[in-house]
This record gives sequence, structure tokens and C-alpha cells, in this order.
Amino acid sequence: MTSGLPDVGCVTAVRGAVVDIALTTGDLPRIDDVLEIGMGAGSPVLVEVQAHLDATRVRAIALQATIGMRRGAPVRAAGGPLMVPVGDAVLGRLLDVTGAVGDTRGPLPEGTPRRPIHSPPPPLRPQEGSAELFRTGIKVIDLLAPLAQGGKAAMFGGAGVGKTVLVMELIHAMVAGYQGISVFSGVGERSREGHEMLTDMTEAGVLDRTVLVYGQMNEPPGARWRVPMTALAIAEYFRDAQHTDVLLLMDNVFRFVQAGSEVSGLLGRLPSRVGYQPTLASEVADLQERIASTGAAAITAIEAVYVPADDFTDPAVMTIASHVDSMVVLSRGMAADGMYPAIDPIASSSILLDPQVVGEAHVAVADGVRRAIEHYRELQDVISLLGMEELGRDDRRIVERARRLQRFLTQPFAVTEAFTGMPGRSISLEDTIAGCRAILDGEADDWDEASLYMVGTFEEARKKEETAKKTEAAT
Repeated sequence: MTSGLPDVGCVTAVRGAVVDIALTTGDLPRIDDVLEIGMGAGSPVLVEVQAHLDATRVRAIALQATIGMRRGAPVRAAGGPLMVPVGDAVLGRLLDVTGAVGDTRGPLPEGTPRRPIHSPPPPLRPQEGSAELFRTGIKVIDLLAPLAQGGKAAMFGGAGVGKTVLVMELIHAMVAGYQGISVFSGVGERSREGHEMLTDMTEAGVLDRTVLVYGQMNEPPGARWRVPMTALAIAEYFRDAQHTDVLLLMDNVFRFVQAGSEVSGLLGRLPSRVGYQPTLASEVADLQERIASTGAAAITAIEAVYVPADDFTDPAVMTIASHVDSMVVLSRGMAADGMYPAIDPIASSSILLDPQVVGEAHVAVADGVRRAIEHYRELQDVISLLGMEELGRDDRRIVERARRLQRFLTQPFAVTEAFTGMPGRSISLEDTIAGCRAILDGEADDWDEASLYMVGTFEEARKKEETAKKTEAAT
């Protein structure tokens, strides 16, 4: 924030993150305008106006800790929304919600351009839908829930099923395969996760094409609520001013909703369904509608969404799901069985899985995979009670192929190599389709299931099977 602004009022009340301010000069600031509160010898605290109480008083939410703030503290107005640094200078840097640097590489250079965190979505006319696929190199996503370049994808899952690992692998895939810009927004995440990501990206050599923007668990709700807007402002600058494709990753959008709920409660608004804020739908829409492709360049959004208590009917989860093109659903049952990535092939979906977009061959194989796995799930109770021997010949063949398909759709990740000892694999869509078609056609019917587990291509699995048979024959 600029210092040396004239005083326009003073603080009249401080209740945690809520600050009441009396204005003594000029008009009332607009909703979402930022004000600066003097803290004596310390750095000023930024607050965002959220309500007009009367003709001279406003209520604001603090974006930083209010410890030590006193009544009567001077208030200065910047005359608009919060402005954050954007452009090449922020690449490779870690920022907080206000744009302040959070790493040890010194301040940003003088003259770094700034943009407001609040801006309208692009008009409908210049927006362009894209049918171009965003290739991730992850078999199960590319086959069953393909992502669109310039689209929005969300990864839904409960605690501990692998959302953050999946997001980190997608960052790796984006920077390695596209040479684009990545903007990572950590919303309400643990400090440890932020530190690990910074270290991992530095070691992988991809940090210089990435911006990290964090509003962590230990920060006030206002910071967690607005940090996605800061990340969006940076992404929009690269899209609109530099015409560069951007991958916007958010982990975790549910924490954004949760922070908005906290802010709503602090402001005294009546809660809505399940205790969420009454403005849930409009807050999520304000965020999601700014993520768009404008022809010259696109923002591709990949969002991790925590599902509270694995309840997919939660209002926050359903509201976020209504805005996305591709839904990647992570399954606790598959994670428990060691099927990583633990992506549910039946629940996951994408509007791009259409013959006119991805072609007849892709859709036919995807449908075949889904049918086989769905049939296997229908028979699981029978298998548990009576065993495979009680199934008919056709049913048994479908079940065996479905089990092999589930194992073929696992793969080792580059970001987990340090823990598993297995080098990561990035698989082309053509290899994934060919491998699944071969399994559906029965080429692997007499193979050991373990030969298909945690491999890349079908040919790699074939070599693994041949090696296993030779070893068995030798012993």
C-alpha cells in the first residue's frame, strides 16, 4: 500500500477481524474498497469495506492480524480495491493476499505493475469456448475426465485421499509440457504444505515459471477469503496484457467458501443452509466467472475441493460443481485399496467426453472401461459372499478385465518418487487408449494383475509380465 495518504477517519471498534470505522472527510468508500489503518511504529493493517452502517460509518474485515489495533487509530483511504503486484517480477516469488513478499529473495523491483483484486469478468463477446484438450499425462484423467484448455476442472475428495499430490503433479505436467505460466493459490492450507511446495518446486527447477500466493490456516478469515482474488488478478494480467496461457491452481476452494462463511458470521449475517453464508452462490460465481478464455490466451483452472465428511451433497460442494467443465472425484475406497491416483472412474465426468470433441475411438474405449468397472462393482457383494467361482463365465471375464483396468489406470507420479522409489510416468493419450483397448479385447486375460499395477504404457506392463514369467520359470 502507498503510505502518506491523508487521514479520512478513525477506528471506533475492533472485534477480532471486524473493524468499525468513522469517516470524518469525504464520501463513504465503496464496498470492497481497501483502507489502511495506522499502527504506530508497526506496519499498517489493511481492511476491506464490507458494509455501510450509516452516513458516516463503515464496517470492514481485516486482511491482516489486528493484534495491537486500538480505538482512535488513524484510517487512510487508497480510493479503490486492493492493488497487488503482477507481471514478470512476481514469477518465482511467494506472495500473501496483499501482494507482500513472503520469501527471502528481497523486495520486488520499483515500478512493478499492479492490478486491483476485484474486477468484472470478461464480457461474453470476446470469450471463447475451447475444445482443445489439456493433456495431463495422467491416464485416468485424460481418458475418462479430459480437461479443456481454458476450462475449469475440480478435484473433489475428502481428507487424505490425494488432492494436493494430484495438484502438484499437474503443476509438474503443465510446466514440463506447456512452458506456460502457473499461478498457485494456497487457500487455508497448512504452513507445512506451503513450505514443502516451495522446496519441491525449487528443486524441480520450475519455480521461475510459477507464482505462489498463500493465505494460510493461521491467517485471518479475510486473508483466506481474498487470496483467490489476488491469484486471479495475477493470472488475468498474464492472460490480458501478455497473452500468455496460464494454469491457475487452487488448493483448496472449499477453504475459500469456509472463510466467506466465517466473514459472514462475523458481520452478523443470518446463516443459510447448513450454516453457510446467504451469499454462497454469488461469492462462488464472482470467483469462477472471471476464469475464462478470451481468444488471445486462456486461464485453465484446476481446483482442489475438500468434501466435508465425504458428503457430496454439501451445499458448498454442489455450488462449486455447478461451475466446472470436468469433475475429478477421488474415492476413499480406492485410496484404501492402494489404487493411486484414487480417482473414481465412474463418478468422474467431463463435458468434453463427446465424439465431436475427442473422437469416436476415445469415447468407445472410455465407455467400455466404465461399463466393465461398473459391472464389477455391481457384482462385488456377490463375490464377497460367494466367491468368484459362483459367477457365470461371461461375468467372471468382465470382472477380471475390470480389475486389470483398475490396475492399469494407476501410475507413479514424479512428485511422489522420493517416497515410492518409482520414477514418475507421463503417458500420452494414445498409449492410454491403446492399453485400455487391449485389456478390453482380452490381450491381458492370462496375465498376473500385478503386471499392470503402477506402470506407464501397456508395453511396459507386457515386459513386466514377461520378466515375471521368466523369473518364475527359473525358480
